[in-house]
Amino acid sequence: MKKALITIFLILIADQWLKVWVKLNFHYGESKTLIPGWFDLQFVENPGMAFGWMIPGDAGKLTLSIFRILVVIFLAFYLRKIIKEGAHSGLVLSLALIIAGALGNIADSAGYGLMFDKGSTYDQDVGDYTMYFGKATLQSPGYAPFLMGNVVDMFHITYEVTINGKPREIFPPVFNLADSSITTGILLILLFQRRFFGHHKQGEVIEVSPTEEPEKIEKAVV
Repeated sequence: MKKALITIFLILIADQWLKVWVKLNFHYGESKTLIPGWFDLQFVENPGMAFGWMIPGDAGKLTLSIFRILVVIFLAFYLRKIIKEGAHSGLVLSLALIIAGALGNIADSAGYGLMFDKGSTYDQDVGDYTMYFGKATLQSPGYAPFLMGNVVDMFHITYEVTINGKPREIFPPVFNLADSSITTGILLILLFQRRFFGHHKQGEVIEVSPTEEPEKIEKAVV
């Protein structure tokens, strides 16, 4: 449990530090090239889900924030349960990554609207706070109520491939460290699910029918 908590804490701190730094130092839409032709830092705000997806309107925004909180609560209890049962360390790490990422984006929605200035506009068509003019500043009251703030994104993969004679980015959405953490956790579970869920505690006896061959009766050792 200790390693899982450390993983969650470190990712959450890194995610929030980077978001606040970008928000306070970048104009909206401003980008800085880190790896030419491959990778930029670009400040955008996302009123919805990971990678720019969203549910329009205030009701959709609030529903999404509450859903995130409920998912984190469920995953936290599940993580505690599987640790007690001696789950594979890879599964524990994967869930810790997912929880850390979800908490990072929840923190944005919960607090950023309260702590940053009103340098944003309210889009009546979308029903959400969008865009930022100039650089943000810390200010209270902020631009949005509790659980209604935008998520800060900054990672932009700029590498392009040619499709039908036109250059296209291989992954256009701008994302953040929290999104990356969630995606990594999910991919690890998908790639190694047989290893993770086929894991048994050391010394656990596998029950088999007495009619099966004797050599199939053995202890699971990992």
